Amino acid sequence: MRIGELAERAGASVRSLRYYEEQGLLTSQRSPSGQRHYDEYAVERVLLLKRLYAAGLTSSVITEVLPCTYAPSIETNDHAFERMTAERDRLAAHIAELTETLGSLDRVIAMNRRWRAEQDAGSNRRPDTATGA
Repeated sequence: MRIGELAERAGASVRSLRYYEEQGLLTSQRSPSGQRHYDEYAVERVLLLKRLYAAGLTSSVITEVLPCTYAPSIETNDHAFERMTAERDRLAAHIAELTETLGSLDRVIAMNRRWRAEQDAGSNRRPDTATGA
């Protein structure tokens, strides 16, 4: 498939695909006229790359962990495996921080809702004609 079709099928921009190639994360075959042609596996590869980038991994880290995704082997991928587990631990810690932050925001929102409800209830009260309050 050509680059435009891959971009459409994987939900990526043509620019991103070119960048992935520049970084060595994606490969293509070139036609005699220089057009890029991709195998069917390229769609899954691009989807994986998008997920890894969305998780906060850099292209250099992705380059290190990719060998574990297509040719698991103890002899050749020890470093990649170690890096992958380190990135997983980093992501898990980040998710824990985000979860804690979300909980804090939920508490602040709840407090503000209670305050707003009290303010609304107070503004809806009619003054007591006997006391002037």
